[in-house]
Amino acid sequence: MSNYDGKRVVITGGTSGIGLATAKVLDAGGARVLVTGRTPASLAAAAAALGPRALVDRRDVADVDGLADRAAAAFGGVDLLVLNAGATAGATVEDTTGDQYDDLFAVNTRAPFFTVQRIVGLMPPGSAVVLTTSIANRKGIATTSVYSATKAALRSMTRTFAAELVDRGIRVNAVSPGPVDTGILERSMPAEAASEFLAAQRAVNPMRRLGEPEEVAKAIVFLGFDATYTTGAELTVDGGASQL
Repeated sequence: MSNYDGKRVVITGGTSGIGLATAKVLDAGGARVLVTGRTPASLAAAAAALGPRALVDRRDVADVDGLADRAAAAFGGVDLLVLNAGATAGATVEDTTGDQYDDLFAVNTRAPFFTVQRIVGLMPPGSAVVLTTSIANRKGIATTSVYSATKAALRSMTRTFAAELVDRGIRVNAVSPGPVDTGILERSMPAEAASEFLAAQRAVNPMRRLGEPEEVAKAIVFLGFDATYTTGAELTVDGGASQL
C-alpha cells in the first residue's frame, strides 16, 4: 500500500463510482480526503466506505466558493484536486434542448473551471490537479454530441491550466475513461436502455468487458502523486476502445 499520509485531497463527485474508488485508495493510504456529492444514498455509502478522517460533503458542483472555504478550514491547503463530478445525457442533435445543453456545460465544464480558479490559491508547489475527461472527447459517438463537447473542452482546459500553472510547480493532467461500470447510466436513462448500451460497449471493446472504477482510480492516483514529470497529458483507461 502506498503511503499518502498527510496528503490533502479534494474530490468532486467523490461519493460514487470512480471518485469514491479514488477516495478509498487515498484514504486507506493515510490521506485526508474531502469528497463531494449530492444524492443522499451516495453520501451515505461514501460515509460508510471511508474512514473517520474523511469528510463527506453534500454540495452542488456550482458552489465552488463553499467548497474552497471548506477545504481551507479543514485542511489549510490542497495537495491534490480531482475534478470528477459530471453529468451525462444522450440525445440526437434534433432532440437536444437548450436546457440539456446548458445543464451539461454547467456541470461538466463551467464548474470544473471555476473550481480550479477558486482552489488553486490553496495549492502549494508540488501539488496536482486531475480532471476526468472521456474517450468521447475524440470519438464520434451518436447521441452524445453535447456531452462529448464538454469533455473535449476539459481536455483543452487541461493543457491551458498546465501551461499557466507550471511555473507555480502545480501539475495538471487528465484521465480519460472508456466504458466503466459506475452506475451513472442507470441513473440517467431507462434501465433497459442503459443495459442495451452497456452490452453493446462490452461487445465492441477489445478486452470484451467494461472497466472497473478501481482501474481508473489507479490512474488518477498515479497522475496525482507519482507522475512527477508529467503535465498537460491525458491518460486513457479504456480497454483499448479508442486505440485499437
